[in-house]
Amino acid sequence: MKDNEYKPKQLLTKREKEVFELLVQDKTTKEIAQELYISEKTVRNHISNAMQKLGVKGRSQAVVELLRMGELKL
Repeated sequence: MKDNEYKPKQLLTKREKEVFELLVQDKTTKEIAQELYISEKTVRNHISNAMQKLGVKGRSQAVVELLRMGELKL
């Protein structure tokens, strides 16, 4: 990629996206934490931060919005 090419900024961080990719695979908070080697509290923080960025009130709303935006795939 050339320096002058425009690359759109990602809405979610890499880790937030990883968390939601596991969430749509029907993984629990505990399972996500174990798979990513982070605490359950950190998983919840990533989910909460993403929901705030998206302006939604729940995990399922966040998933729907991310799918609609093309940020997640099923």
